[in-house]
Amino acid sequence: MQVQQDFDIVPTSLAVKAMRDNGYKNAAYAIAELMDNSIQAEATTVQLLCADSEVQVEHRKRRRLDQVAVLDNGHGMNPATLQIALQFGNGTRLDPENQTGMGRFGMGLPSASISQCRRVDVWSWTDGVENAMHSYIDLAEIEAGRMRHVPAPEKKAIPELWRVAAGDNSFGVSGTLVVWSSIDRVLWRTSKALIDNSEELIGRMYRYWLNDGRVKIILKSFLRDSPDKIVDERFARPNDPLYLMSNTSCPAPFDKKPMFRPFPAEGENEVPIKVRFRGEDHTVRIKFSIASEEARNSGNGQATGSLPFGQHAARNLGVSVVRAGRELELDPAWATTYDPRERWWGVEIAFEPGLDELFGVSNNKQSARNLAEAAKINTEAIIREHGGSIQKAREALREEEDPIEPLLEIVHRVQTNIKQMRSLIHTQAEGRRRRVRHAEAGIEAKATEAVRKRQGQGHKGRSDADENKPAEERKAAVAEQLQFLGHSQEEAERFAAETIDKGLKYRIDVAPLEGGAFFSVQPRGGVLLVTLNTDHPAYELLLGAREPESLPDDPTKLKEQLIAAQRGLEMMLFAWARYEDEQQDEQLRATRNIRHDWGRIAEDFLLETGRP
Repeated sequence: MQVQQDFDIVPTSLAVKAMRDNGYKNAAYAIAELMDNSIQAEATTVQLLCADSEVQVEHRKRRRLDQVAVLDNGHGMNPATLQIALQFGNGTRLDPENQTGMGRFGMGLPSASISQCRRVDVWSWTDGVENAMHSYIDLAEIEAGRMRHVPAPEKKAIPELWRVAAGDNSFGVSGTLVVWSSIDRVLWRTSKALIDNSEELIGRMYRYWLNDGRVKIILKSFLRDSPDKIVDERFARPNDPLYLMSNTSCPAPFDKKPMFRPFPAEGENEVPIKVRFRGEDHTVRIKFSIASEEARNSGNGQATGSLPFGQHAARNLGVSVVRAGRELELDPAWATTYDPRERWWGVEIAFEPGLDELFGVSNNKQSARNLAEAAKINTEAIIREHGGSIQKAREALREEEDPIEPLLEIVHRVQTNIKQMRSLIHTQAEGRRRRVRHAEAGIEAKATEAVRKRQGQGHKGRSDADENKPAEERKAAVAEQLQFLGHSQEEAERFAAETIDKGLKYRIDVAPLEGGAFFSVQPRGGVLLVTLNTDHPAYELLLGAREPESLPDDPTKLKEQLIAAQRGLEMMLFAWARYEDEQQDEQLRATRNIRHDWGRIAEDFLLETGRP
């Protein structure tokens, strides 16, 4: 009779091997998992310690990342807790009632560590570093079948390497040291590269903790053979994707002051939304911000997106999703990634762990899947289907047990505000473009010359009479309309004065307009204000490249954009042709006359003043 062997449901070595591919985007995210534990343990100082070794590569000595450690002065772990912390899937916060902080599911320390290295050692102490207890996980031992259980913690001194590199004063009454060795999956090959590529992410994830001084995060690089000689040491600074904080990692001049302003300018920019989930009420808080006029206009003729602070903003593109005060991800899917102007707005959605399942928080705390999926839906269309009422739309979705229902209002609020901010950013862009253009005798001046010639020929416009009114009265009328279109009072008054003082007949602007018109004309103070509708499809197709930074650098893409603009113009002509075709009798004759008259005036403007 054959004896049947015992088989584990999940072989340990294969399970651990599979867990190495657990979805951490890179080493920086895995390090953040360890820092979560430190901050949850009420640490006030956390150090990232990166040790290089010198190796011979093609007859030259080169530095290579050898070990990485995270040290904190938190309250430490007793032996039982230390052993649990090294178990996959175990932890002290599995009970939903305990999931009030950054922790989730107890997967963090071991899964984050083995995603980057083959051995992790942990020392922890609660009553002096001389009493530190040690345990570890070693993949080589697991694969050989020698390790099936987490070793019982034993008293073991902190290695001299880490005591010297961190400084003895870094080891207080309590704390924890996590060390990665046999590193085989870290993308970056040197400690400097690891720190350079982790600094902005760490600063963004823990920006609130860094900003209010609850924690200091120190980043250090050194040679393993000379731990007393620190090659690089820096403090992580807050990296605020909303750019509302001061003293951040944003390049000058916005390192010491905010680069954005709250949106909207008036009232509270933090929007609380009540969400009922599984019988309990929760609050989701949304913040909006938009680039200040100073940020968009400080390039001295150069595209601000190409400046260091503009490049910094491009790296912070998207909606920041914050859970328990710590950023899960910066989701770029909300932005139109091909448009570089998207960098000039910011959005943050903040919630507490009680909404983890609603938002679809992943085990490794790197994403909110359900929110990302909800962002793809057209909330305006859903609301229109239910009579334009978001409450009726939510009620209908609730009856259908649609999981998107609790997120509908959140997503709609974010989509609506992003749309409004895009329109204002276009207005800012037009303002900057106009300032440059007016310094070079802009198109409005050429058009004004054509009007003066027509006036000399006896042609009269309804707005001409207002040119005889006092200059201050005219400026006030123009400024009032510019404010209505979204300019600040200061900017509106400056533009109005510029227009009147230069004797211009035209001013062109951009704004979202109601209805389907591509543009509007408002006579104010003897000036014809022509406003392009940024909500009209023709705007992006024909005129969306009206600022230098919006033009693609790739000649092929630039050619594609020019071809698209030509086709867009042709399509608008086809639309006019169809409009004319649908007119009857007297209306048809009037429409044709309008086309003829407009064509003749356009000919005057283009030929007499020179083609723009």
